[in-house]
Amino acid sequence: MNKDLLAIFEYLEREKGIKRDTIVKAIEEALLVAARKGQQGMNNVQITINPKTAEISAIAEKEIVEKVEYPAEEISLDAAREMDPNCRVGDWIDIEVSIVEFGRIAAQVARQLISQKIRNAERDVIYQEYRGRIGELISGTVSRVGKQHTLVVNLGKVEAVLPGRFYPKTEKYHIGDKVLALLYDVQDTENGGAEVILSRSHPEFVSALFMQEVPELNDGIVVINKVVRDAGFRTKMAVSSSDSKIDPVGACVGVRGSRVKNVIREVNNEKIDVIPYSDDPFILLKNAFSPVEIRKADYDEEQNIITLIINDEDYPAILGKKGTNVRLTSDLIGVKVEVHKMSEHQKELTYMRRQLALSDDPALDESIHKIEQINQLVVDSIIAAGFDTPRKLLQVSPQELAKLTDISLQMADDLLELVRKGILSNKT
Repeated sequence: MNKDLLAIFEYLEREKGIKRDTIVKAIEEALLVAARKGQQGMNNVQITINPKTAEISAIAEKEIVEKVEYPAEEISLDAAREMDPNCRVGDWIDIEVSIVEFGRIAAQVARQLISQKIRNAERDVIYQEYRGRIGELISGTVSRVGKQHTLVVNLGKVEAVLPGRFYPKTEKYHIGDKVLALLYDVQDTENGGAEVILSRSHPEFVSALFMQEVPELNDGIVVINKVVRDAGFRTKMAVSSSDSKIDPVGACVGVRGSRVKNVIREVNNEKIDVIPYSDDPFILLKNAFSPVEIRKADYDEEQNIITLIINDEDYPAILGKKGTNVRLTSDLIGVKVEVHKMSEHQKELTYMRRQLALSDDPALDESIHKIEQINQLVVDSIIAAGFDTPRKLLQVSPQELAKLTDISLQMADDLLELVRKGILSNKT
């Protein structure tokens, strides 16, 4: 038994990082509880284990009496004098007992308690070593693949868990594969132990990868303000600099893209957009969609929605695969973003203008002499073309108006909107 116990000491020290003194104390406490729960009910007992030899010593203190009524606590005078001839009734004497005398039930109790105490000791080791490292990158080897694609990753002294939901579906792993991941959390388990949780899908995983590649981030000159991610497909990261001489985007991208390429390689060619941060959501929005030109933007404060109008040819790029680009940008600025094609927007406005032109509002038939925010020469050319009332203007499309008056399409669209809004404001 001593050899077996010594082997346990060495294994737990080497593989689990649990100190021998901690293991010895746990076993002593467990055996003490077992002794008190055993058939003999030994209450006055002390148990010690030699950490070097694994020798177990159990000493029971018993009172010397003429007639023994409680064997667990008393010893007869004759039996006591065999150990100490000078003892007397009423004295207490230490007697060495065998742990075998604890009984079968006590042995079961001891095994359970020892297992629990060792789990607690292992949990303390895990907390001590890994709790302060949450948010760091850590590497290991896949030792098992469990249910729902959960990976068990060997970190050395500890096995960590990488749940299937915590790494992109585009990634596949097998036993023996090397894994680099974010140390996401350390959690208590149901059996009293602790578990290290890893993640490769969390946005902070990308942040940690950039921290590894970009010295300016570690120095605090460049700051990652926010990261949003659709793991396996796209990441958007907003950065800023405390030094006007340092370009935060350039620092993260690196010379010829060297830094960002290393990160992209680790996330299996996931698309990464590094953009300059701004406190102004509209500027941040523009940066996030660059180089796409935003033709119009309207913010509904009550619904917290920004509606964008863009050129038709830019629509696929700004939407992104399965709407990822728009969805991530919404998360980045904290406002829902809706995107519409310019052609659809103009059709809708044309319909609204023509519907308004059909109304019986007398203001629609008043003469147009002046339109605020529009150059008077432009107004004169519109009147000269026969569009001398709001009703006549609202019955044509921007394309038709531009063609008939030689003004730009943008100017025609702006003019028609000013007229429409002017009529609507008069109604209210």
